[in-house]
Amino acid sequence: MAGSQSCKYFYADKGDTMNLSLTSRLAGMRKAPVLMLVVCLLALLLSACASSGGAAHTVASGGGELPPPDTTSASGAYKGASDYRVGSQDLLEVSVFGVEDLNKTVRVNSNGQVSLPLVGSVMAGGRTIPELEKDIAAKLGQGYLQNPQVSVFVKEYTSQRVTLEGEVTKPGIYPITGKTTLIQAVAIAGGLTDLADLGGVVLFREVDGKRMAAAYDMSALRKGAVADPQVYGDDVIVVEKNGSKSAFREFIKAVPALGYFMVF
Repeated sequence: MAGSQSCKYFYADKGDTMNLSLTSRLAGMRKAPVLMLVVCLLALLLSACASSGGAAHTVASGGGELPPPDTTSASGAYKGASDYRVGSQDLLEVSVFGVEDLNKTVRVNSNGQVSLPLVGSVMAGGRTIPELEKDIAAKLGQGYLQNPQVSVFVKEYTSQRVTLEGEVTKPGIYPITGKTTLIQAVAIAGGLTDLADLGGVVLFREVDGKRMAAAYDMSALRKGAVADPQVYGDDVIVVEKNGSKSAFREFIKAVPALGYFMVF
């Protein structure tokens, strides 16, 4: 059963790929017997649970996709990080507290501008959401309203950013437009290098305030054996090097091989 799995996901502590004490110890255990590895894994996971105040994080192997990130609402709208910058063709929902007549849904034109009641054209392109809210409030406060409270929500996005690193031809931060899959995101970075581990494509994202990761087999994705997962703004994609001996890679291999579903 483990051999047929092409995606496995788990929660990782924020700020690192896995608990550093776990990875450093795993690195030295590659030649240890399987039973000893199981015992040590369980002991380390229990220790992690105790050190984190008993918070439950699930380590699981399976064929499910990662849930949408915290930056995407249930409706699919991008809520975005505070540094997200509005782009052309984004659909914005602008609301002014207590003044429903000024609430409007507008699309950013090719020049980066939106047209709003009373204030006319406002430059939205290249602005963060807080900056745009401040700009609109300032214009409304010039002879129209006293201390207006403006909220801007990105209802539809056309430009978000994903980070690709590791064994891709051109690592970096790339904009994505509309719905984009993992294979498409890798293609944006020029595809995989000759040294890439096809079974070590790892997708990171924030879900419910935790850093969650899933490992995918690119060969299975290309063949259509499993669904090509959608990537979202602020996702990070890391492609492992073929033959990598990193502790993180060893851990990914160990979970399906041992067939364990662990809670820590």
